[in-house]
Amino acid sequence: MSVIEAVNVNRMFQNGKETAHVLKDINLTVEEGEFISIMGPSGGGKSTLLYLLGGLDMPSSGTVSLNGTDLASLKDKELCRMRGEDVGFVFQFYNLVPNLNVEDNISLPLMISGKSRSDYKQKLDECLEIIGMTDKRKLTPRELSGGQQQRVAIARALVFDPKIIFLDEPIGNLDTKTGMKIMELFREINQKYKKTIVQVTHSEAAAKFGTKLVKLVDGEIVSQEAL
Repeated sequence: MSVIEAVNVNRMFQNGKETAHVLKDINLTVEEGEFISIMGPSGGGKSTLLYLLGGLDMPSSGTVSLNGTDLASLKDKELCRMRGEDVGFVFQFYNLVPNLNVEDNISLPLMISGKSRSDYKQKLDECLEIIGMTDKRKLTPRELSGGQQQRVAIARALVFDPKIIFLDEPIGNLDTKTGMKIMELFREINQKYKKTIVQVTHSEAAAKFGTKLVKLVDGEIVSQEAL
């Protein structure tokens, strides 16, 4: 079953009198349980495509559907709820709140959505277990390594138990060894917890953790292959 579908998607940006055509006629289907790696040169439109698939941005033309719903048909409130609860995002920069401890940083989406943290206690414990940081729940970001901070960001993306997780250069700030450990964690999240993952990466080693490789060059998909 396809969970994400992009049909004839174009994205243009207006810069004064210039129009930059960043994505050109993108057609992409993501099946439930897939781990898609999108690769390509810098400036080729990878992150733009990821933001469109995750509803952080809208196409200039064409449609992006999530679980059969055209994202353009959703009202702002519905879109916010979808981004907060149905999908998770992990970025290159961890975006943790410095003065909140690990547990509070993971719970942030719950607070923003006005959910009761006590209702999610079991989920919070499970997220800490998945990232292997149960013993570090009271530490603040400054007491953690880069890899540990990214693990906290991953747990934060998982707290609502979303079906789909989007990764934007998730190991771009980490050394190779730490990065590969994080990629192993994503593979476990994909296989063991049955999450659909779409990642944008520069790293061929990171891309190989996926089940499918999509190559994007100058805003066009030039190849798609199973891994």
